[in-house]
Amino acid sequence: MLLPRMTILITALACSTLRAAPPVREFDALGAPPFTVLETGENPPLEVSGNFVIGPDYVPAEEYQVVEGVPQGKVQQFEIDSKETKLLNPGIAREEFGTVDPDNPKTLIVETHEIDYTRQITVYIPVQYEPGREAPFIVVHDGPKGKPSREMPNVLDNLIAQKRIPPIILIQIANGGGDAQGHERGKEYDTMSGVFAEYIETEVLPRVEKNCGVKLTSDPDGRAAMGSSSGGSAALIMAWFRTDLYHRVLTTSGTFVNQQWPFDPEYPDGAWGFHETLIQSTPRKPIRLFLSVGDYDLLNPNVMRDGMHDWVEANHRMAKVLEEQGYDYQYLFCRDSGHGIRNAQAQFLPHAIEWVWKGYTPKTEE
Repeated sequence: MLLPRMTILITALACSTLRAAPPVREFDALGAPPFTVLETGENPPLEVSGNFVIGPDYVPAEEYQVVEGVPQGKVQQFEIDSKETKLLNPGIAREEFGTVDPDNPKTLIVETHEIDYTRQITVYIPVQYEPGREAPFIVVHDGPKGKPSREMPNVLDNLIAQKRIPPIILIQIANGGGDAQGHERGKEYDTMSGVFAEYIETEVLPRVEKNCGVKLTSDPDGRAAMGSSSGGSAALIMAWFRTDLYHRVLTTSGTFVNQQWPFDPEYPDGAWGFHETLIQSTPRKPIRLFLSVGDYDLLNPNVMRDGMHDWVEANHRMAKVLEEQGYDYQYLFCRDSGHGIRNAQAQFLPHAIEWVWKGYTPKTEE
């Protein structure tokens, strides 16, 4: 089993002219939270919170497949022009990455310029949706910018048909472009505020209802946010700053590191601040979380050397503080998996979606 991992790491090293491949971290290394190691193909029990190790071999979940007799929901798409929105208009972009601020090593000096952009919205509506009735939904960041995949719709078709989750609407939202500091995606996903949640609330959701003929619940317990990398930090940021809007969060390789730009003295550590100070200094919020990371996930992927750019350490720290504060959470450490942990998601994503929605009960007035 060592050969595939070695091959991946050597390939990554050979292809990278900017940095060395991330090191492989062991689940029982110093500083890691205590883990329960699961058998090949096994996912955690639905009834418990805690930390679990899966891999290095993965068994793709059957829920990704089209099953005869299971009705398929429909998928619709539309675009939002930034010039037609009040928030996040105009966008930003950069030509060069930037340099560390000599007066503040926690941030960068970045030159940006304004841009217009379009954002594609992809909506899945299950067959079981009752027109006119408010539906629970999940927002997914980094949605497709072209033809949509049937991957998530297939999973939801099966989970809904098996009554393992409610008939939820899937809203995949493409980012505004670029990545990290100085780009629109970074502004949307890494900013420690409720602005992006407000953008979705006022600019995206009304257009989903109008263009797709659905009604969306206002109950925060019937709303989930999901994302990978900075999309993962965005999911938690939305629920943390607008807990009145979102209670359920699913992340893969969450960027709980210092990537906010421009610098905000109120949140000087960016999303690293979640596990550094915020969660432990704030009364427990009604947020249910699923987190996951790869054993060779990112470490210092750019010029920042502030001690707050280790994705594995950041997610370990998240798990520790969530347990300390009594949150309902599951955390997966995925062996033989890198940033985005796609090989592991092939096994655990249906479970993660089911776990995040566990305990949901529609309000009677809906």
